[in-house]
Amino acid sequence: MTEPPTPLPVTPHDAPDPVAPPLAGPRSMRQQWLDITFVHWAVEPELVAPLLPAGTRPDTIGGATYVGLIPFRMVGAGFGAGPAVPWLGTFLETNVRFYSVDDQGRRGVVFGSLEASRLLVSLAARAVFGTPYTWARMRCAHDGDRLEYGSVRRWPAPRGARSRMVVEVGEAVAEPGPLEHFLTARYGLHTRMLGRTRWVANEHEPWPLRRATLLDLDDELLAAAGFPSLADRAPDSVLHSAGTATAFGMPRSLGRRPGARALAR
Repeated sequence: MTEPPTPLPVTPHDAPDPVAPPLAGPRSMRQQWLDITFVHWAVEPELVAPLLPAGTRPDTIGGATYVGLIPFRMVGAGFGAGPAVPWLGTFLETNVRFYSVDDQGRRGVVFGSLEASRLLVSLAARAVFGTPYTWARMRCAHDGDRLEYGSVRRWPAPRGARSRMVVEVGEAVAEPGPLEHFLTARYGLHTRMLGRTRWVANEHEPWPLRRATLLDLDDELLAAAGFPSLADRAPDSVLHSAGTATAFGMPRSLGRRPGARALAR
C-alpha cells in the first residue's frame, strides 16, 4: 500500500491564486464542467516526478503532491468562439491527474489518463493536445445528494479497466483553504506535443465547493496510471462542485525561464 507522506505546515502562499489570470490570445476550446467530484491522495513527490513531461516538476503543498481521481460531466464543448458541438460536445469523463509546475512558475495539471464516453473526442484530443484520452463506457446517476459514477475502458489497453465511485455531497465550503485552492485552482495544463512540452492556459471562476464523503470506490484507473495500491487507502480530500464554465487558450512551448540565456553564458 502507498503510504501518505508526513504533512508539513501549510500556508496560503503554498497554493495558487484562487482567481484565474485572464487568457491572452485566441481560445482553443470552451466548455462546462458539471457534477464534478475531486478525490485526492497525498503522495511523495518522487513518485510522481517520472510521470511528468520534461521541463516540469511536481507541485507540492506541505511537502506532498497529490494524485486526483476526478469524474464529471463535460457539457457544451465547442472550438474557439464557435457554438457548442452537438452531441459530441457533451459526454462523461473521468481523469487521473497530477500537479505540476514549470520553470516559469506556471502551476497546472498533467493527466495520467482521461476516460471519455466519446471515441471521436478521445481520438481528436490525443491528436491535437497530446493528452492521453481513452474511450470508455460510462455512467453518472443522481439520488438526492448521492452520486454514482461508473466507467469501463474500451480502448486502448488496459481494456476493461474500471472505476466505480459513490459519493455523498455535504455542506458548502464557505472559505476554501490553501489545500482546496491547490487542488482546484488550476489554470492550465502541461502536455507533450510533437516532441515538446507545451503549456495550455485555462481560465474559470472559482469552484463553488462542497464537502463530500466517499461511500464506495472500486477503481483500477489509478493502478493503470502508475499507482497500483493508492485506492486501497482512504483519500486525503474529497470535494464536490456543481460546476463552472471554462475556456482554454492555444498550446504554447514552455520557452526559457527569465535569465536562462544569461546564466548559460
